[in-house]
Amino acid sequence: MTTDIVAEHVTSKSPSDDVSVELSRRRTGMSFQRTRMSADRTLMSVIRTALSLIGFGFTIFQAFEKAKQAALLTSASAPRNFGIALVALGIGVLVLGIVYHVQFMMGLRKTRADMAAEGLIHGESRFPPSMILITALALLAIGIAAIVSMVS
Repeated sequence: MTTDIVAEHVTSKSPSDDVSVELSRRRTGMSFQRTRMSADRTLMSVIRTALSLIGFGFTIFQAFEKAKQAALLTSASAPRNFGIALVALGIGVLVLGIVYHVQFMMGLRKTRADMAAEGLIHGESRFPPSMILITALALLAIGIAAIVSMVS
């Protein structure tokens, strides 16, 4: 059995050992893609949670600020603080989710590169940067802008 099947073109007429190794390499490569997509879905869940917290916090803050400005309330400090706390919590959740995602993806990319270098997988398919990570960073910027406007 050869270990340099990567250089050869394996077809259904190739020896069965070569076909089995080729299929195993392809399945392992697809497993990396499925794991990457799973990590993206996890980050999307973090984004949904953070977006809810930031949105609710900002809405509570704005509603009670408008009520105070309309002289419907004498003090809105407790709801204001609660709104700021929700936005801060949303930002914190998002930061932790981004850090975890980046660490996980760096480890996955390293493992994939190591396996490709050893000839265990082809590693020819793209392993692009996560668009979900870019979205999370954009939401983080929005959350930071929101809390800055709330505090100042």
